[in-house]
Amino acid sequence: MDDLFQNQIGAATRFCAVYGQPIRHSGSPAMHNPALAKLGLDWRYLAFEVSPDALGQAIDGARAMQFVGLNLTVPHKLLAVELVDALDESATTWGAVNTICFEAKGEGGDWTPLGQLAGPPAGEIRAKGHNTDAEAITLALREDLGLSLAGQRVLLLGAGGAGRVAALKLAAEGVAELHLANRTAAKAEALAKEIAERFPQTKATVGYPENTADKIDLLLNATSLGLKPDDALPLDESQFSLANAPAVFDMIYQPAVTPLLAKAADAGCRTANGLGMLLWQGAKALEIWTGQAAPVEVMRAALESHVYGNE
Repeated sequence: MDDLFQNQIGAATRFCAVYGQPIRHSGSPAMHNPALAKLGLDWRYLAFEVSPDALGQAIDGARAMQFVGLNLTVPHKLLAVELVDALDESATTWGAVNTICFEAKGEGGDWTPLGQLAGPPAGEIRAKGHNTDAEAITLALREDLGLSLAGQRVLLLGAGGAGRVAALKLAAEGVAELHLANRTAAKAEALAKEIAERFPQTKATVGYPENTADKIDLLLNATSLGLKPDDALPLDESQFSLANAPAVFDMIYQPAVTPLLAKAADAGCRTANGLGMLLWQGAKALEIWTGQAAPVEVMRAALESHVYGNE
């Protein structure tokens, strides 16, 4: 793999970053920096702990320092919708922002990503919000679990930023049933109503399947439970048995095996963590910033080394 530090940081080095809280678990720098080196770009990818009440200031700070772009993780994806200057169709469709591209007017007068400008930006710099999570979810489910979603029955844990995007994308892909289990019922109810209006072919219900013996095709965890060693299980086992789910996907990738995935494996389920989702959303973000095809296999190898290297 290319030496990441063969060129020292200099006055011409450009920066991009991920904001989140917590952030120390993030694999994004480990994935993006080898990709930037592979593309021959004098860029560096950083990670910053940013609280929700400081998100607007942090976005403005990156804009002022002419960062190329940002990724956003928990808990910022819904907040950012109101904090950017413009929304890409993907962000409008899925109602969340996980990627920001800073843009300025190019020679032809069109808004152009800073990373693709021939020289320093002149004039206003705007923050444009994108969503690369939705496509990443379906790619990861197809690649890691061999799932085609049309007609499937899904139990989704969590209806926050990541859960909402997942639910809408699954409905758009034509899942037959979508059970929305969320700590705050009102949030799940609002999401079920939105799905009924936008994707009436999907039956969206709040809570676990009524019959504890009902089988589903996929259980998907979109909560952050499992990031910390002392976290509770995101699944209420008194209401649903893992034995009734042949496939379990946990959006968390660090740790690689969460308590939910460990229990699912013991129950005989096919399992996958969120590494594939992180890979595909990151590859698309890099393409938005650079205008070049992402070196996906370099990113995959770097991520796998980061997540599984110490096992």
